[in-house]
Amino acid sequence: MMNLKTRQLDKINASLKKDFVLALNNKKVKAIVTNLDLNEQIAMKYTSKLEQSACELENCENCHSLLECKNKLEGYVYYPQKNNDKLIFSYVACKFKKQAMQYELESQKDIGSEARMKDIDISDKKRVKVIKWLKNFYDKYDKKNNYKGLYLHGNFGCGKTYLISALLNELENKRVRVKIVYFPEMLRELKDDWDTFGAKMDYYKNVDILLIDDIGAEKVTSWGRDEILGTILQNRMEKHLTTFFTSNLNIEELERHLSLSDQSVDLVKARRIIERIKQLTEDMELISENKRKKDS
Repeated sequence: MMNLKTRQLDKINASLKKDFVLALNNKKVKAIVTNLDLNEQIAMKYTSKLEQSACELENCENCHSLLECKNKLEGYVYYPQKNNDKLIFSYVACKFKKQAMQYELESQKDIGSEARMKDIDISDKKRVKVIKWLKNFYDKYDKKNNYKGLYLHGNFGCGKTYLISALLNELENKRVRVKIVYFPEMLRELKDDWDTFGAKMDYYKNVDILLIDDIGAEKVTSWGRDEILGTILQNRMEKHLTTFFTSNLNIEELERHLSLSDQSVDLVKARRIIERIKQLTEDMELISENKRKKDS
């Protein structure tokens, strides 16, 4: 009986060794074994997992952002650590995921404005409707529920950004992740810094509440409209994430602005963006005195 068990064990070990030797033809597998200084008796027990790690490392070699990630868990690599005579496999964040996490951390610290709801000027009757809406939003807001944001449009300098920023800053106390982006600058930064492109796009698509400030002030390109704005809004719409906008243009004027030209294809794409905005927000106008002119 003992000889039978020994023969079976030898047969299993021979099969494991054969699979392992074949796996070593993969340069990535061989590199992992070398880097961890693994002996054959340990490594051959984990051949399939080592091959999985090698495959994910191969995916990472030609990847330029989180948007291109082909691994099982986006932004992570399945990789082993040596622990005595065992290998422990876990998911390790790639450089792009680390950038995304760092960007999120920095964004939480830098909301963009020191505006607070208690400092809002309530003497202007033209602001009352907007202020009431913001107060009601703050009182009822709960991350577990789906709340539409606001498409707030009106004349230059009437305080659109200040009012929404005040609300979002207060929501920090409810542990809500918020991000305020000046849309023309956001597009410029994404275009100029490819290294952080994936991290920033990932954050814009998934942060709890996003304010896209001054939409309509940007120079329209098909890339900015379709690949950036369209992608962000589609993701936020699918995930029911609250999104705010400020603009000097009403929704009809914004549609014309985004259409680029009279070509039907551009009109259709502009309308698609507008429909996403309508799905995400309530439309409200604010016409008031130019606070910036008064302050200067």
